Amino acid sequence: MISCWSSLYVYVFILMVSQRTFALDKYTAAVYEHSVILPDSTEKPVSSEEALKLMNKNIDILEESIKTAAKQGARIIVTPEDGIYGFRFTRETFYPYLEDIPDPQVNWNPCIDPERFGFAPVQKRLSCLAKNNSIYVVANIGDKKPCNYADSKCPSDGHYQYNTNIVFDSDGKLVARYHKFNLFMSEVQFDSPKEPEFVTFDTAFGKFGIFTCFDILFHDPAVALVSKHHVDTILFPTAWMNVLPHLTAIEFHSAWAMGMGVNLLASNTHHLGINMTGSGIYAPDGSRAYHYDAKSEKGHLLVAELYSHPSLSPTYLPTINWSSYATTIKPFSENPNFTGIVFYDEFTFSELTRESGNLTVCQKDFCCHLSYRMTELRDDEVYVLGAFDGLHETEGEYYLQICTLLKCRSTDRQTCGQPVTTAYTHFDAFSLSGTFSTNYVFPEVLLSGVQLAPGEFQVLSDGQLISQNRTSKPVLTVTLFGRWYEKDPPVGLGLSFSLSAVCLAFTFAFSQLP
Repeated sequence: MISCWSSLYVYVFILMVSQRTFALDKYTAAVYEHSVILPDSTEKPVSSEEALKLMNKNIDILEESIKTAAKQGARIIVTPEDGIYGFRFTRETFYPYLEDIPDPQVNWNPCIDPERFGFAPVQKRLSCLAKNNSIYVVANIGDKKPCNYADSKCPSDGHYQYNTNIVFDSDGKLVARYHKFNLFMSEVQFDSPKEPEFVTFDTAFGKFGIFTCFDILFHDPAVALVSKHHVDTILFPTAWMNVLPHLTAIEFHSAWAMGMGVNLLASNTHHLGINMTGSGIYAPDGSRAYHYDAKSEKGHLLVAELYSHPSLSPTYLPTINWSSYATTIKPFSENPNFTGIVFYDEFTFSELTRESGNLTVCQKDFCCHLSYRMTELRDDEVYVLGAFDGLHETEGEYYLQICTLLKCRSTDRQTCGQPVTTAYTHFDAFSLSGTFSTNYVFPEVLLSGVQLAPGEFQVLSDGQLISQNRTSKPVLTVTLFGRWYEKDPPVGLGLSFSLSAVCLAFTFAFSQLP
């Protein structure tokens, strides 16, 4: 009997040690924010040779970042959406930039066998960069697939064109291919696949999933990769136009990683002409490294260490019931409410009129609660607590529940919700919560200068977003950004855009330029 129990103790001890070792495994990751070289014109088609010349100019720059990342010990590097050829194409003018990208199941290494699937110079070069530098390389290019009349959805030109992420392993082998499902409204050169693709691959340093830019705002494939396919890290090439106060790249992407409990490697195209900047290496407990530069046109490489399996790490957040606290307290005494517009959505607001206090704001049956203490109540700044519960319908259709503490653009209440990048008010303490009907809530804290606040806040298991100490910089916004996926329109119906909607979204993005 003693021998039996001793064996059991030894087994349990070995199991605990192995799990702990497994949990503490780390790897180094890299993302590169690339200032893409754009074609001179996208109104008329160019030759394949001219298209390849432009793409090689961009790959020349990416090559340097890949080599540098590998020298710093990175096991994987993510490069941006549109980072090899740019944007603003028509369907016809984009065709010379396309290659035929096979299913990774064919077991292909383009660096070793470049002609196996036809002319594929871009895939060959990316494959060789991965192989020669012993690093996983993630890139975004265009895929073409023939179709015919037997396919009722086949385009009139006889082929599909896909916005495509590809991954080459450290030997140069193609291990992943993902066709973007949720196309942004300006992507007229691309087709959406008939069904969302759930692309994953395993490595010695964790399980990875991949999707692109606008996908992150929808359930499929983004949420499903985490909830159903249990990936450790998401690879995220993007060409993200920043939209304050809630949808700047660094703000929302870091919040998504925290809300979903996974690592996120976000690589953004850098193009200030349309307000594109903001990349990061994000973990569930906060940013490991990030970059936001609204002044120069330079690219930037980020390298940081992550847990291979964040759900087993000692810093992993507990399961959160996002409505637990808010539904058990009585509404705080309320100031008079007023309405304001945030990215074309009508919020209900209440002004913070004292240096400290408690506020509740409700819209329909959805209520947001705030307890706060400012360092000082300034007469040149106005802060409000806001609530929104409804279907957003501008650049896409998706259902939101949002609680937000934000700075107004001026002391005029009519500016509340408009973009603002600087503030002067510090908060000594805050606690924000809401009666959410969804468990998908993304906690955002954005400080003056459009800066993140890693380590300065935490989320409690009862759904409160609270400060750790006095904020290091003045506050732009503290937000709980909820996505109620079940109330989205049916797939396909939410992605048809009118010309007026396109103009509205781009006008709003341009209005946020510094």
